[in-house]
Amino acid sequence: MTSPTSSPPTEYSFLTWLERWERLLPATPLVDVVTAPASVAVVSVDLLKGFSTVGPLSSPRVAHILPTVRTLFEQTYALGVRHFLLIQDTHEEDAIEFGAFGVHCVAGSEESEMVDELQSLPFSNLFHVIPKNSISSDLGTGLSAWLDQHPEVTTFIVVGCCTDLCIYHAAMYLRLRANTLGLRSVRVVVPANAVQTYDLPVATATELGVLPHDGDLLHRLFLYHIALNGIEVVAQLA
Repeated sequence: MTSPTSSPPTEYSFLTWLERWERLLPATPLVDVVTAPASVAVVSVDLLKGFSTVGPLSSPRVAHILPTVRTLFEQTYALGVRHFLLIQDTHEEDAIEFGAFGVHCVAGSEESEMVDELQSLPFSNLFHVIPKNSISSDLGTGLSAWLDQHPEVTTFIVVGCCTDLCIYHAAMYLRLRANTLGLRSVRVVVPANAVQTYDLPVATATELGVLPHDGDLLHRLFLYHIALNGIEVVAQLA
């Protein structure tokens, strides 16, 4: 198979090259990532009803990845992983972020509830939930403290939504923190089939008076951007 980084014809535009790059992402065996289960954490970002099935920001694209994520949780657990971090929007009623994204996932609402696919797992008692009040997983949250308390965890598998927003911020924080602290053993892995973002066509956005959002393009572009920063982006963990 042609490598995703091999040189395409010179007449390719960047966007054409980018589509090809995503299409040729390699699949990685999960056992090659979970080589020492005690050192691995699965990091789920914003897999809530408010982004998948309920409310104005729910997206069928996000709902579509839920079975894949559930299977990944089950497979990592079967391999001995016991660290599951669930970083979740739990907004105050007057969250400043609502000015950009609209009201969503207010604490105590149905939208802020964990998706059933994860909540129903028999080992959900192991989940460590980290609430957040913005798209940042680390600012004003308990993530940094958890990482400081668990220096043995050096491999992070990041899943959830949205690729260009909260996934980007979470994966980049984990990578940049490791870079800053000189933690050379840290791996941050993002399986492309277990993250997704929403789609808002130009016509619909114009009608609503908001900014459009091309889900396919932005999903692909931000997978590339996090890969550009040293994060391992794979097609899937099989």
